[in-house]
Amino acid sequence: MGDEDVDGKCKIMSACSSAKLFLFMVPLVVVSGFVFVNIGPKNPSSFLTSLSTNHLSPPLLPSSPSLPSASAPSPSPGTSSLSTKVETIQGDYNRTIKLNPVNISSTSSNVTSTASLKVMKKRVVSNLEKIEFALQKARLSIKTASMDDPVDDPDYVPLGPMYWNAKVFHRSYLEMEKNFKIFVYKEGEPPLFHDGPCKSIYSMEGNFIYEMETDTRFRTNNPDKAHVFYLPLSVVKMVRYVYERDSHDFSPIRKTVRDYIDLVGDKYPYWNRSIGADHFILSCHDWGPEASFSHPHLGQNSIRALCNANTSERFKPRKDVSIPEINLITGSLKGLVGGPSPSSRPILAFFAGGVHGPVRPVLLQHWEDKDNDIRVHKYLPKGTSYSDMMRNSKFCICPSGYEVASPRIVEALYSGCVPVLINSGYVPPFSDVLNWASFSVIVSVEDIPNLKTILTSISPRQYLRMYRRVLKVRRHFEVNSPAKRFDVFHMILHSIWVRRLNVRIREV
Repeated sequence: MGDEDVDGKCKIMSACSSAKLFLFMVPLVVVSGFVFVNIGPKNPSSFLTSLSTNHLSPPLLPSSPSLPSASAPSPSPGTSSLSTKVETIQGDYNRTIKLNPVNISSTSSNVTSTASLKVMKKRVVSNLEKIEFALQKARLSIKTASMDDPVDDPDYVPLGPMYWNAKVFHRSYLEMEKNFKIFVYKEGEPPLFHDGPCKSIYSMEGNFIYEMETDTRFRTNNPDKAHVFYLPLSVVKMVRYVYERDSHDFSPIRKTVRDYIDLVGDKYPYWNRSIGADHFILSCHDWGPEASFSHPHLGQNSIRALCNANTSERFKPRKDVSIPEINLITGSLKGLVGGPSPSSRPILAFFAGGVHGPVRPVLLQHWEDKDNDIRVHKYLPKGTSYSDMMRNSKFCICPSGYEVASPRIVEALYSGCVPVLINSGYVPPFSDVLNWASFSVIVSVEDIPNLKTILTSISPRQYLRMYRRVLKVRRHFEVNSPAKRFDVFHMILHSIWVRRLNVRIREV
């Protein structure tokens, strides 16, 4: 029965019908409840949020437009008559919005007759409705975590100021482990699909693809049970095998991405069902953002897990996922994790690297070979070990290059060196969960001349706190094979899980 029928037929109710309505609505209200999710920072760019009750007009935040419904952006001919509607869950972690997926307005006088109730009971619940109901339950569970005692966990219990809300993150992570299912499209052949580099600066592409291909916990072979759908393409491989070097012609990559989405869109109903909103890609190549806009709905609607998480290049923190750039030269962490205690770190700050991008020239102009405490080099002195310099430094300077991401951030964490982030428009990895200001120093480009003053103003006591937090938080950036709980693979999955909680796909 549609809302129009209810509103048209049930404006005036008898006492009997009112009582029946009350008995019918109470369990629905109890089931739907009010969900107030609080997992992240206290600002409008938060992620785990609550959902509007109004199906027709989901609430919007001026700073972050919602995903379009089926009518916007203009769909391609193949998606002009969609049978679903996508809604974003808006709000921030402390400004809460009601969740009421059964769409019972608090001011409406809706009545359902006994005959209609029988019809409703006989109606078959779709797979999509089951999925959305399970996500609704997960949101409610995550909300209640902020009021519960910490959950015992044999592996790790998140605690401390490194997390915006440790208990809520932990509950969300456990809900992910319990519920989250991912369908990996089988279409496509290596090396462009189902393959990626594992021993380079782009190693996260290959490592993630490999883990997804071999995973048995989160991967499902039944797409009707999937919460999200993975498009297993590798932009790195496309640059190598499809792009003609120095041609400056990006069209072959665009065509490859577009053809793949058209293929899965024609073969399966899921892409068109959500206009791509429950699909995701992962790319660590600098051209990942550009490749994602090869198809308008992929760039606009889908979840994009990117190393190059630059807001000036259309990265949307509410929808997209920032992942760490990790340079695994040997393909493993052997010899990369660990370092001396703070008392054995005589160097205040260190950086060595090429001059490219807008930030590094400023850094070298002010600090290259000019201070014994701030060791900034374009090239390391002969016989000097880069990794030893990081291990002997209290702070490791991580400026942006051509792109905002840098493997130095993770290298610093691995070495027990407090990162100093200098960039513009960069969203650090997992910042929906992690409070980067608690274990790193964030410096604007304009403050580069004051770098030593900023670092020396940090008291020894505060530095020790930050150092200990670095040691605790680096587990979230470690690459393991097979993957381990709370490591980088699972943190990426959790970020995707959170973005899926941020949208609701409903049949219309």
